[in-house]
Amino acid sequence: MKTSILYAGLASPHVGWLPIDELAELLARYFQAEILSPRPFQGKFPGSFLRFRQQGFEPLPKTSGGDVLIVVARGPNDLSMINAIPDCRKKFGKIYGFVTDSYFQLGFVRETFLFDAITVTAHEDVDYPKTRFGIPVHQLYQGADCLTWAPREPRKREIDLISFGRTPPSYQNCFSERFHPPGSPYLYLHSPLGNITGPGVHLERGMLMKLLHRTRISLAFHLFVEPQGDRPRSMMVTSRWLESLLSGCIVAGRRPVSRMADDMLFWPGSTLELSEDPETAADELVALLRDNDNLEQQRYTNIFQTISHHDWRYRIDDFCRIMNLPVPGAIPEDLQRLRELGALFRQPV
Repeated sequence: MKTSILYAGLASPHVGWLPIDELAELLARYFQAEILSPRPFQGKFPGSFLRFRQQGFEPLPKTSGGDVLIVVARGPNDLSMINAIPDCRKKFGKIYGFVTDSYFQLGFVRETFLFDAITVTAHEDVDYPKTRFGIPVHQLYQGADCLTWAPREPRKREIDLISFGRTPPSYQNCFSERFHPPGSPYLYLHSPLGNITGPGVHLERGMLMKLLHRTRISLAFHLFVEPQGDRPRSMMVTSRWLESLLSGCIVAGRRPVSRMADDMLFWPGSTLELSEDPETAADELVALLRDNDNLEQQRYTNIFQTISHHDWRYRIDDFCRIMNLPVPGAIPEDLQRLRELGALFRQPV
């Protein structure tokens, strides 16, 4: 079966989307697939999230097509990347999509109806594209590359707090004033941690994960906490939670209130809720840091549960079964490797 993978990350790398790009790269490796990544048209970058669906892409005329095209879409607007392949529908027998930020309904482009089926990340996101475009829509949660990024040996956790990506301003201001002064014994590390866009983000990916391996508490807040700008809101569990848990961090902040959070973060202590008042939240963090030694069991539990349930390979296996694709031969072998890796972090009850 000749397979091609279409995704934005090679042509337009962005640090916030690297975990999704890793899914595309894993799919390409397992299927021994052709990799396609179109460049956005110059001058077409929108100033508003609500206009993302208007993005245009430079053509990719060299692909000859094949049996299956899998589009890994950061948001529903990325489904329009198939326009970069002239006569795309004629060149490929089947076209499937994996849509990450599927909650943005206005982002679904007219090209969606050309897909044979897509997956969305939340159960609540199934009905709109299914009804609007008349195609099969399935739910599939986000994942992480646990085989690559799980810690392999204990590390001294000298970073007390880390916050990467979006942090609510009031919390950010309070925590900076509380933990940055020389009189504070605690180290608070926060964004920006490196490049946001450009080829350097791939090289710096390992830097972030190594920082997480050396961190005690990772902060995470859902999108309805002090929302900013005109981007749509969601209660989805994003890569921030999965990467932090996989690294053995204690995850503290404001947990999403959603079926997705209940399904994915199902074990006791997976997240610790901070107060709505930032000053009180800072006190709560200090109490956690003082109790660090007693949180070691939770670290192992977080790593074990993430490896056991949220690796991208589980999602790839499910995606293949949903779309009636043959499961790549290396997947069962790597799932066994995951089980063996997870066993290293299983603690006796």
